[in-house]
Amino acid sequence: MQHLALELERSDERMRHPPDDPPAHLDLLGFRRAADPRRTTRGIGMRSHRRTGIFGLMTDGSARSVDIQRTSVGRYVVRNVRGGTISVGGGDENTFSPVELLLAAIGCCTAIDVDLVVSRRAEPTGFAVTVSGDKIRDSAGGNRMDNLAVTFAVTFPDGGAGDAARGALPRSVQMSHDRLCTVSRTVELGTAISTGLAQPAG
Repeated sequence: MQHLALELERSDERMRHPPDDPPAHLDLLGFRRAADPRRTTRGIGMRSHRRTGIFGLMTDGSARSVDIQRTSVGRYVVRNVRGGTISVGGGDENTFSPVELLLAAIGCCTAIDVDLVVSRRAEPTGFAVTVSGDKIRDSAGGNRMDNLAVTFAVTFPDGGAGDAARGALPRSVQMSHDRLCTVSRTVELGTAISTGLAQPAG
């Protein structure tokens, strides 16, 4: 978390004092590009996004996963590698629906980015994020979300530290949207999802 906060601070500084055009061999994040974008060296490779042509940095630690187990009809428990759990269902009783989890993931991802920057200047007196959208059926007959919106409501105490945090807030929100929030950027850019069946044991 400290490393991410430092990167956010450096990015914030670069936004206020943008450098001259970067050398052609550097990408937007300052990573050195390989001559062949498909080349993998020391566990680091570059993958081109199929729709945008944006090259993505892949490392040995880039994989993420969760496991989902059914508990009853339409109800499941999601577990991560650290032992955390979330109950998921159709939105009844005390469960989250999958769509609500998507909205929560978008909001929490960008909230963490912003919080790491502004709280280094002053502790917020209020910090809330609302994520909304419309579930629609598109022209192809498929379900999806549309009109996704993230709204921050953040307040700070009076004084110099609070003023510094208020000044950093708009830049932090924009930087999270443009570069840092993995979840919202994945939704906006789009990525292929492969679905299959596990092979039977034995």
